[in-house]
Amino acid sequence: MTERAPVLSVRGLSVRFLMPGGRRVAAVTDAHFEVRAGECLALIGESGCGKSVLASALLGLLPGNAQTAGSALLGDLDLLTADERTLARTVRGRLAGLVPQSPAAHLTPVRTIRSQLQETVAALTPTRGRAALRSAAEAAAERAAFPVDHLDRHPHELSGGLAQRAATALALVGDAPLLLADEPTTGLDRDLVDRTVDELRRHVDAGGEGRALLMITHDLAAAERIADRVAVMYAGRIVELADAAAFFGTPGPRHPYSRGLLQALPDRAFTPIPGLPPELGALPDGCAFAPRCDRANDACAVLPPLSGTVACHHPHAALTEAADRA
Repeated sequence: MTERAPVLSVRGLSVRFLMPGGRRVAAVTDAHFEVRAGECLALIGESGCGKSVLASALLGLLPGNAQTAGSALLGDLDLLTADERTLARTVRGRLAGLVPQSPAAHLTPVRTIRSQLQETVAALTPTRGRAALRSAAEAAAERAAFPVDHLDRHPHELSGGLAQRAATALALVGDAPLLLADEPTTGLDRDLVDRTVDELRRHVDAGGEGRALLMITHDLAAAERIADRVAVMYAGRIVELADAAAFFGTPGPRHPYSRGLLQALPDRAFTPIPGLPPELGALPDGCAFAPRCDRANDACAVLPPLSGTVACHHPHAALTEAADRA
């Protein structure tokens, strides 16, 4: 089968924050990955590992003390070097839609969901006329499974699940080829988690090979439900890239941190990872996971590169290696 072309291609993406006194905090370091047409890539890791910073960098939403390096190509456009006018008029909503974390905080509190959807439709599509805007807003709501009879409500009148679906509807209006979902299941019960990620998956599938989804999450069950591939981030670095079926099934993750994440789930071995992640402002020279890793030795004092699909001096066996021993 021919490999699908990437919608988003990230190479060497790094984000540093310049702090008072000249100190620099490395929030993202040398990230390499692609999100291909027709697929969902789940970027997973513990809170504070740099996932949301990476998403903000892609959309040009970092604060003024941030410094970026590398490239992030969305088609032929480098998101990291695009100016604010291009990002505002061409990228956000049209080429890249965002389902934000804590959607209620991103909805305008004094306006109804209908008015916010109609405003977005008017800005991103050629739809004109009151009746056409109303119809397009209702169609967007239906695509996100948001009940049309709730469109005239204000955000504070919605449950967490409905607020999430309202934010998803807004993100889908422009039919963007890339959808970024930043912790879209935070605060939802399991049933709403499943419904939310299923809606995101349907959006990608409905676009054939023209759409892609980057879902940023610490919810491994949600990632397992819809992801085609998985990227694992630890202390600002991507430490593993894997096919989702192999990652969640057999032979499982290759990086010790990735394996520890799965073993910490209640429906698995429920073995917590010892210790705490390092502070991003005080990362060691070598492997940042070494102090918590039962496979670490002196070699781990040198930072392992992302070689192929895993950044580790002592990874677990790959699928081919496991098959050879069987």
